[in-house]
Amino acid sequence: MGAKGGRDGGIYAALDLGTNNCRLMIASFHNSQFKIVEAFSRIVRLGEGLAHSGRLHDHAMDRALKALKICAEKIEKRGAARIRAVATQACRIARNGRDFIARVERETGLKLTIISPEEEAHLSVMGCASLLDGRDLVPVARTALVMDVGGGSTELSWVELGERGEGQGDGSQLDAQLRTLHMTRHMPRPRHWISLPVGVVNLAERFPEPETGDPEAWFETMVAEVGQRLHNFSAADGLRPHFAAGEAYIVGTSGAITSLAGIHLGLERYDRSQVDGLWMEHRHCRTVIDRLLKIGRSGRELEPCIGRDRADLVLAGAAILEAVQRQWPCTRLRVADRGLREGLLLSMAKPKARRRRRGRPGKAQAAQ
Repeated sequence: MGAKGGRDGGIYAALDLGTNNCRLMIASFHNSQFKIVEAFSRIVRLGEGLAHSGRLHDHAMDRALKALKICAEKIEKRGAARIRAVATQACRIARNGRDFIARVERETGLKLTIISPEEEAHLSVMGCASLLDGRDLVPVARTALVMDVGGGSTELSWVELGERGEGQGDGSQLDAQLRTLHMTRHMPRPRHWISLPVGVVNLAERFPEPETGDPEAWFETMVAEVGQRLHNFSAADGLRPHFAAGEAYIVGTSGAITSLAGIHLGLERYDRSQVDGLWMEHRHCRTVIDRLLKIGRSGRELEPCIGRDRADLVLAGAAILEAVQRQWPCTRLRVADRGLREGLLLSMAKPKARRRRRGRPGKAQAAQ
């Protein structure tokens, strides 16, 4: 099931198989604009137990395959002309990751590519492009820190914002990220990035929620673990003055972060249109986190923006967010219900550069 053609027009499909989720987005592409025609997401926990065994478990692979077969059927039904399907951290580090990729192709026809942490970070930034515009903020934002919290890793990308802003529009439509393909040369690119080998699945497995005791102490243990991994990263320190001056904000793309946003809004049912692009403050995040710690797992399962599948993961994601906010203090957080899939779509649509751009992005690093 390969990709065809590259011209304006037709149906595009982007598939992201992560450590926790399997996500698909199918869009039509005409006149240099995307329109979403179908989206699918399922929690598969492909990386369940991976941190302990170093391998993908049979039941986890079976869950992922069921979701991938649904994706393949949807792609076939829609007649996608261009397809890009990627796998991330779980398949990167598992000893049997490439064997599983081969099995996926045999059983579904989908050709998954395991992408590097650097490419994952870049695609996530591209997918959040329309949220990277600080012109209307007071003071004007000069830097954005894009954090993509996955199941097995977290990618952090520091993006400098130009005076006219890198993004366009209010983030309500995918095509607002790329009004015309001629903008592609101006798409934001991380100046610095780091990939932390910690995500909601492996962090929650390493620090299971205690049935008794102080939940705040448990939460702080997770925050400290993430903070320690980030503490020695100094490549982006030149951008700290923007954070100190209030000229920076965080863009958070994660199921945990969107869940925090939905609870902050008091939604009785999750609504992407209200969450994507939402501005929150650090104090708002802490208020929601404190509430979730207080009500325990059983209470979180009843929250409409969390549910049973995420009840044991949402606070791990919140701990990652809290650790980043402490290491890079800023008041403002912009919530992104978008990321890698949108970046994949845009990467398929953009024209190839006629010549290689001189130089390279700023110092990059994958944390150990």
